[in-house]
Amino acid sequence: MNIQASDVKKLRDITGAGMMDCKKSLIECGGDFKQAEKKLKELGLAAAAKRSHKATENGRITTKVAGTKAGILELFCETDFVSRNKDFVELSGKLLDDVLTHGFTDVNEPALADQVSDITARIKENMGLKRFTAMDIAENEYVSQYIHGEGSIGVLVKISSDKPEVFSLEEVQTLAFDLALHTAFHNPPYLDKGQVDTAYLDEQEDIFRKQTEALGKPPQVIDNIVKGKIQKHFSEICFLQQPFVKDDKRSVEQVLADVGKAHGASLSLVDYVYYRVGEES
Repeated sequence: MNIQASDVKKLRDITGAGMMDCKKSLIECGGDFKQAEKKLKELGLAAAAKRSHKATENGRITTKVAGTKAGILELFCETDFVSRNKDFVELSGKLLDDVLTHGFTDVNEPALADQVSDITARIKENMGLKRFTAMDIAENEYVSQYIHGEGSIGVLVKISSDKPEVFSLEEVQTLAFDLALHTAFHNPPYLDKGQVDTAYLDEQEDIFRKQTEALGKPPQVIDNIVKGKIQKHFSEICFLQQPFVKDDKRSVEQVLADVGKAHGASLSLVDYVYYRVGEES
């Protein structure tokens, strides 16, 4: 069967498996891309939850937290040089200010597009507003932000509490920032294990079961091993179940509980946004 090199590369980008393993899997699955991906997972040759993001552009991520609003925005351009241009950086901030002030929801909003067109004419390089997200901040909520490097990654993290006065405490503010740092480092696909799609979990359980059956263990032992693998998988893909970036002996939800308890309050992670320049979802 004739397998295109582009398909082999695509499968490798998604799974992280070797080129020859990807080609072999595609041939054995008759060119069926999804089946080939699943087969590689069953054989333990692919990451169980590798997110297929590919950076294709230069640009800058900008974040802002102000009063009852928070926002994150991506402005793209052709070259890294322009992404560090003073006017380009200032435009990114101005666009986000306008989004939060006027409540814009469309990247093609004329008031935003006109500003991009103006700087494009002056700098003479193709650029555009790719996306933005705005958050409302309630009285019982606190939002922290993090920008990595020269704006290659940006993060917003929102926590809530039954006693919002704890948000004035340095330890709680530091925790919120560290959660944003955690997001930038791990980019968790899900907030909590309750949000993971059932069909996806069923597929993962099937993959883990096939891997475990190859060990020749009794059925009851296999069931326990599979349950353990599922729980470990949650700790890899779910924010609250992941080991905390500053203390991998505790999960994120354990750290939130501990810090909250220390101040007689409950702390909850309720939302987060992760942007990476050029990301394709």
